[in-house]
Amino acid sequence: MSPARTKLLHHIATALGLLFLGLWYVLFKQLGVLDWVINLVPPSHAGAGLMLGIATVMIPGFFIWKLYNRWVERRLQIRGIYYEDSYYEQQSDKDDD
Repeated sequence: MSPARTKLLHHIATALGLLFLGLWYVLFKQLGVLDWVINLVPPSHAGAGLMLGIATVMIPGFFIWKLYNRWVERRLQIRGIYYEDSYYEQQSDKDDD
């Protein structure tokens, strides 16, 4: 597969993943989960309750997103350098004699 085709397929797959995340949020909004969380907190803290509700609802969605991205990159044989790779890289022992 050519690099241009791989790049296009990766962009399409990423767009589908983002669409999934948006639909995940809308699903729980329509189910009334966020309204239920807002009603659990005092009215003066409704914004904080909404933020907590969104975070709680989106955690599983982002986990699915992570697994989906890894599957797409493995399927398209995409390899690269990630920020985490350099951060967790083994440091060589240097003696300061």
